[in-house]
Formats: sequence, structure tokens, C-alpha cells
Amino acid sequence: MTEGLVLYVPGAVIAAALLVKAPTLRRGWEQPLMRAVCTLLVGGSLAVILSAPPTIVAVNRLTGVVNFSAPLVYSLLTAFSGACVVVILQWSGTRAAVVRRATRLTVAVYGTVVVAIVTLFALGEAPVERLRDMDTYYAHAPFLREMIICYLTAHTVGSTALTVLCRKWLRRLSPSVLSLRPLRTGLALLMLGGAFDLAFLAAKWTAMAARWSGGDLDHLSTTVAPPLAAAAALFVGAGFLVPLVGGSAPWKDYCRYRRLRPLWAALRGFSPGGLRPVPLTWWSPIGIRLVHRESVIDDGILALGCWFDPAVREEAYGAALAQGRSEEEAALVSDAAMLAAACRRRAEAGPAAEAHPVFPGPYRLDSRPLTELAHAFQTSPVVAGARSRATGSGPPATRS
Repeated sequence: MTEGLVLYVPGAVIAAALLVKAPTLRRGWEQPLMRAVCTLLVGGSLAVILSAPPTIVAVNRLTGVVNFSAPLVYSLLTAFSGACVVVILQWSGTRAAVVRRATRLTVAVYGTVVVAIVTLFALGEAPVERLRDMDTYYAHAPFLREMIICYLTAHTVGSTALTVLCRKWLRRLSPSVLSLRPLRTGLALLMLGGAFDLAFLAAKWTAMAARWSGGDLDHLSTTVAPPLAAAAALFVGAGFLVPLVGGSAPWKDYCRYRRLRPLWAALRGFSPGGLRPVPLTWWSPIGIRLVHRESVIDDGILALGCWFDPAVREEAYGAALAQGRSEEEAALVSDAAMLAAACRRRAEAGPAAEAHPVFPGPYRLDSRPLTELAHAFQTSPVVAGARSRATGSGPPATRS
């Protein structure tokens, strides 16, 4: 049972991910990428679950064919490998015509391998049911030997291509671009899954080579390889799902909502005229919560307009440039420093202080600059210094 769980758990995780993404996959079924992702998730989940010994016994009994699970699992693994290559081709950003030709070629090659696996199994003889060592037990059997070589070769080519292409692509993506983080994370997970898969294949090939040379390293195939296959399936499935989830509108809204928290926490008490925004329930949609948070920040900035001190901004701008930041980054840090200093002065002045809404700059409605402003507001040492030095009992224009 424990051996079955090693394979059932990642298979169930991939199946659950497929169910979660089913509406998106169904709506985009006409897109080659969505069809490839669906094939990948279905093939990967079934291959892992059906390769567990308890499932092998059940399938063989149900079909009445000894070792029927072998060509079934091998075909699913081959389809999974082909789908991995197709998805990477769709993600590569190459010209559409080139991608279409490469996709057709990949489907044709891997489809031919699946047909060859089924045909070779039908031609061979496998009278003894093998639950864990099908590969090594029939390593010398005519036709079955070729069937095993076909599936291992196709799987090796697909896994190697997946790992190499992911590494190549990951090196081309800038880590500083926030919108690319889901894709970079997905590629890193795919590379990790590919590494586990190549380790699985190395164990399989080594065990087979030992059999062909008269040795016995079957434990590599029966004991070492299954956990490696389970880990590979889990990481590869996650690697393909993370960019899909991370690129969705709700996830982007959630990321913006989370990054705006420093500004929201600092400004929520400064609404003009003592007004307070209507609170939301915890089950409110994330899009509404994001608009609500941006409104609170916008109102707070409006209320602090007359507390902004241009001298603080100029000093922070010079300090940021001295740290080697670009002019755009220095402008962002200086705005955050001026805002932080205004928050400190307004808080020290107390609730009796008047505030005349004067909007300071370009951060009113555009959420992307707001998230960058929030990051500088929370992390920049220049902003922290401006905040700590800010004192006074009134707006900068009224102080002598």
C-alpha cells in the first residue's frame, strides 16, 4: 500500500490541478496550448496512477490480458513526453508557422511511437505478470525488448528537450520584471521536474543495460525509479500550472492587492473629512477588494497633499541617485520618502489638524506605479531615513 501511495499522491495532485483548471481549459480548447496542457495533465496523472502495483493488478484483471498495463502506461508516458515538448514550443515565442510545423512533427513522431509500443506488445509474448520489474524481466524478450526501448527513448528525448529548453528560456527572462515571475517560477519547477525525470530514466537505462550485459541491478528499476518518477510528475505538473494560474486576472489582482498593503496600512487613517470607507467582508471578490484598497490609498494621498515637503523629496532624490539608482527609480523613492514624511508629520499633529486635499503626482489611479511606490515605501532605507527625520506640528508651508 505504501508503494502505491508514493505514486497515487502526485497523481491525485495533478488530477486535482486538472479539475481546478478545467473551466479555463474548456474555454480555450481551440488553442493548441490548452489542448497540449490538457493532454499533459491527463497523461501525467493517469501514467502515475496506473503505474502503481495495485492499479496494475486491477487493470490486468479487468481486461483479462496479462501485463496489459505495460503498453498502457508506456503509451501514456510517451504522450506525456510529447505534450511537454508541444507546450514548450507553444511557450517559446517563435513564429507561429514554425511552431505549427514543429508541433505537427512532434505529434507525428510521438504518435508513431505510441502505435509502435502497442504493436510490439501485441507481437511479443509476456505470459508472466510482472508488477514492478516488467522492464528488466522482459529485457531479452523479442519485441518486448524493442517496446521498452521505444518508450524509454521517446521519454528520454522528451525529458531532455524539456529540461534544455526550459533552462535556455529561463536565462533569457529578466528576474526584475514582476509580471514574468510566474513564468520564471514555472520554468524553474519544470527544470527540477526534468532533473528528477532524467534521474528516473538513468536508473531505468542502467538496470536495463545491466540485464543486457548479464548483470543484475534490478533494484534501480524497482526501488529507486518509482519515487523519482513521482517527484518528476509532481514538479512538472506544477511547473505547467504556475504560469497559467499566475497569469490569470484574479491572481494578478491578488498580487497587486498584497503589494499595496504597506501603503494601505499607512494611509487608511487619513481619509478626507474624517470619512471612512465601507468595510468589506472576507469573502468579497478580490477585484472588489483591490479597488477598495486603491480607493483608500487614493483618499489618503489626497488628504496628505498639503503635508508634502518638496525639500524632503529633493533630498531623497539626491540620496537615491548617490546610491546608483536610475533617475526613474530615484523619482519613485523620493515620492515615497515625501509621502512617508507627510504620514509622520500628519500623525504627530493629531486628529485636530486640518488637511486640504492637494493631489501630488501620477499615483492616483494607475495601480502598477502604486505597487512600486508601496515597495519603495516599505523597503527603501532612504524612505526610512526621511520618515525618522520628519517632525513638526503643521504643513510644511505653514512652518517657519
